[in-house]
Amino acid sequence: QVQLVESGGGMVQAGGSLRLSCAASGRTFSSYAMGWFRQAPGKEREFAARIGRSGSGGSTYYSDSVKGRFTISRDNAKNTVYLQMNSLKPEDTAVYYCAATNVPYGRTPGDFSSWGQGTQVTVSS
Repeated sequence: QVQLVESGGGMVQAGGSLRLSCAASGRTFSSYAMGWFRQAPGKEREFAARIGRSGSGGSTYYSDSVKGRFTISRDNAKNTVYLQMNSLKPEDTAVYYCAATNVPYGRTPGDFSSWGQGTQVTVSS
């Protein structure tokens, strides 16, 4: 498994931007597909974005709620995955988690085997 640590969360006004980072330990980072999930108070953890492992060409996939506003990317040399969040809305307020998976096309929490501790994102109106 890979150990993950998120950073970059904070408070921002609606319409603003944040970039989350997720640093991974271990030499197998490039072999994992990576995802970002989020969980708002009282709600289930939901999928936000996914990027394939390096061998798949790094293909990306987004939930409808973030498509066009969020961009996931990875830097295998730095063992880091990013989530650039633009045009933020109050409904984006949540704890954001990065996660790693070996499940092809996996997009549910159960498909991901390693998780970070989460970083809080708060968007004020």
